Amino acid sequence: MAGNNSGKGLQRAELARRTGCNLETIRYYEKIGMMPDPPRTASGYRVYDEGHISRLRFILRARELGFAIEEIRGLLALVDGGTQTCAEVKERTERHLADVRTKIADLRRIERVLATTAAQCTGDAVPECPVLDALATR
Repeated sequence: MAGNNSGKGLQRAELARRTGCNLETIRYYEKIGMMPDPPRTASGYRVYDEGHISRLRFILRARELGFAIEEIRGLLALVDGGTQTCAEVKERTERHLADVRTKIADLRRIERVLATTAAQCTGDAVPECPVLDALATR
């Protein structure tokens, strides 16, 4: 397999390719301790394995679902410590779900205000603009 360091592991570029993650993002996750330091070859190259791929995919999926870095760090700590219970993970997930629902409600409110304001605008080439008036008030 090309790019896998002769069967001894993957280099960072291959890890990025396999996970669809940007190289700088991988570096960032390593820097903040979410990704474990990989072993290095004698020549100093980082060598990643399937565990790194799985962990990075976990992080990326959690980010896609809107979990904050600290929330993901908490989930990883449970997994790393082997202390996770389904009840604890569910509680964290339900807390996150409540935050997501609050954000959705906020976005719906913003959508209504923008739609109402935009509907009041004629779009004509005149200096008066209901959108600007709405932004200037309140």
